Amino acid sequence: MATVTFRDETATGKPLSEWEVTGLPERMTVRELIRLRVREEVARHNARPTNRFNGLVRPDDAETDLNGYRLPEPRPIDWQRQAEIAEKAFLTNGFFILTADRQVEALDEPVDLTTDSNLVFIKLFALAGG
Repeated sequence: MATVTFRDETATGKPLSEWEVTGLPERMTVRELIRLRVREEVARHNARPTNRFNGLVRPDDAETDLNGYRLPEPRPIDWQRQAEIAEKAFLTNGFFILTADRQVEALDEPVDLTTDSNLVFIKLFALAGG
């Protein structure tokens, strides 16, 4: 069984957050890892719903806020909907993932978690006025 570390960084390499998930198979696709990450972060939110969500992608009807997203009111979030949003964001360069100091490029690309157990997620933000 493998352990994966999910780490968020800015485009300049500044660490934002980091957490681990244990008990994983030795190989998973990028799609499976994104879905796992989203499911875990939504489960943490849903355990204590607030009007703030700190996750990989913006939930429907939320507004981007400093270091997260603001919901109109506290509510649970559907992890499967969030996973769909995350997959689309990956495909449209809303974020990219580095593993073993290389960028993964396809959702169906396999990742060997015995050698590449650190996944760095870098969110890209549109520039104001651009």
